[in-house]
Amino acid sequence: MQHIRVLEECGLVASEKVGRVRTCRIEPDVLRAAESWIVRQRTSWERRLDRLGDHLTDLPKGE
Repeated sequence: MQHIRVLEECGLVASEKVGRVRTCRIEPDVLRAAESWIVRQRTSWERRLDRLGDHLTDLPKGE
């Protein structure tokens, strides 16, 4: 329930409780906005991870 509450607070999910049944639905516009942000960040993340990989490869053995 806590996870659903967090998703509701950020607007990604809306839920409705009828009796003992809670129905959740994804808010497509908010999901698209999140996807767009992730796509914009992806290049930066990949670049950083590539540099980290290069750095780790270049470390002398035993360090």
